[in-house]
Amino acid sequence: MAKERLKSPRARLFVALDLPESVLEGLAAWQRAELIDEALRPSRSETLHMTLAFLGYQPERAIDQIAEAAMGFEAKAPLVRLLAEPVPVPRSRPRLYAIDSESDQTVALQAEVERRLVDARFYEPEKRPFWPHLTVARVRPERRSGDDRRRRRRGSPMRVENPPGPLPESLLNPFRGVRITLYRSHLRPTGAEYERVAQLELPSSDGGKVT
Repeated sequence: MAKERLKSPRARLFVALDLPESVLEGLAAWQRAELIDEALRPSRSETLHMTLAFLGYQPERAIDQIAEAAMGFEAKAPLVRLLAEPVPVPRSRPRLYAIDSESDQTVALQAEVERRLVDARFYEPEKRPFWPHLTVARVRPERRSGDDRRRRRRGSPMRVENPPGPLPESLLNPFRGVRITLYRSHLRPTGAEYERVAQLELPSSDGGKVT
């Protein structure tokens, strides 16, 4: 029986909060204007979301159960405000740039999703606190030597000479998340591709308007 379980198809899954199209369009315009350093690889628009829980590889047959655990409750659209300055991670030699946010409601939403996934035994909480952010760019690795390639050793990130500037004022206005989505991640040579396998639209208590 154990061998059969090991042979069953598996899916790389995570749960995320999706953003409004208007915000994604604004971020894409900012990326085109600010991510000009050759070391930076902009994140594709379809990857700009706030990850709530990364589940790793799970049995395909459990996807419906995972979706029910992550989304089988009444949730409201959280209020989110992006912060202007991109955050280098780590600061000394960045491997990525992220946009931080202020959103107590997203933190509370993530805690509920996490609790339900833990109770259903699909998730083990991370030791570090949840950080509501968007990864807007990754730093390309330096060219590796022949020995490193043979050993499959990853190169250090390139040095970023022209880091991205702040977000425009138009992206600093508060907005509400639009849905919780269970994504399946397909790893490709050109980067991960994300497939929506389940989603929960989030109603807004203010009808979608933020004042």
